[in-house]
Amino acid sequence: MSGLPRQPHNPNLLVGFDTADDAAVYRLRDDLALVQTVDFFTPIVDDPFDYGRIAALNSINDVWAMGGTPITALAITCFPKKGVDFSILAEIMRGGQTVLNENGVMLIGGHSVQGDQIMFGYAVTGLIHPDEVAANAGARSGDVLILTKPIGTGVISTGIKFGKADAETSAASIATMLTSGRKAAEAMREFGVRGATDITGFGLLGHAWELAKASGVTLEINSASVPLIHGAHEMARRKMLTQGDKTNREYVGDDIALSAGLSREMASLFYDPQTAGGMLISIAAEKADAMLARLRENYGDAAIIGRAGEKGSRSLVVN
Repeated sequence: MSGLPRQPHNPNLLVGFDTADDAAVYRLRDDLALVQTVDFFTPIVDDPFDYGRIAALNSINDVWAMGGTPITALAITCFPKKGVDFSILAEIMRGGQTVLNENGVMLIGGHSVQGDQIMFGYAVTGLIHPDEVAANAGARSGDVLILTKPIGTGVISTGIKFGKADAETSAASIATMLTSGRKAAEAMREFGVRGATDITGFGLLGHAWELAKASGVTLEINSASVPLIHGAHEMARRKMLTQGDKTNREYVGDDIALSAGLSREMASLFYDPQTAGGMLISIAAEKADAMLARLRENYGDAAIIGRAGEKGSRSLVVN
């Protein structure tokens, strides 16, 4: 995007694309702002209904990650004109609609194009008070880092694709992806969180790096505290890796210090692209235990995984 003309400054644009945040925030008035995002991706599970549900949650999560309340959605799909029955698309959209209905989000339209590769997702609009935005530039030195959901959906999806993931592992991954971020957003508002991001395509380390860079801090992550989906370590051991394992390492570059004792499998899981992943929340230390207790009412694997410190020579340190 470096070649694009610069946009004129607009004081109402509270969060744009300059910090690679989860969604944009545009102030309408002193007490109200829009939250806008868009996301779509190729099928990662065999069942079209589940694919639609996961795609919907993956899109809506970006609004929840900002602390916002989603209100409307536009469907986006790419679908073959021949060779795949349109009943498959109907099931995908039925799954997505189910999630929208469950979360009070109105489907108001959409757009479809013909293509050989199936893709599906939504553009979502939400609302938030301008003073309550949880941005990836909001982490502060001394904060505690909480991750709401376990990681490993990327390697498990690859394992499913190649018939290497057993039924228990597949079910655990699908259950994780289908766990809504709505309760996490409610907890973020309750505890006044101002620094957060959701963990998606750039993996835990990619999104943690964005949080650190945007906030001007160094994040220290305790690898032993990071929750993993059942079977994820085995999939990484069997090298069920996505292209993101390579590109996410390139994205973070050398602005990270990995412990010499970190195994190859764990490093791959930390770079593993996630779908409908959890929230990485930066919260004042004195509020962390209470917030963790609240989160665990709905996210049993939620865990404190590290801290934010003063900016050092690297943005990320993984012990």
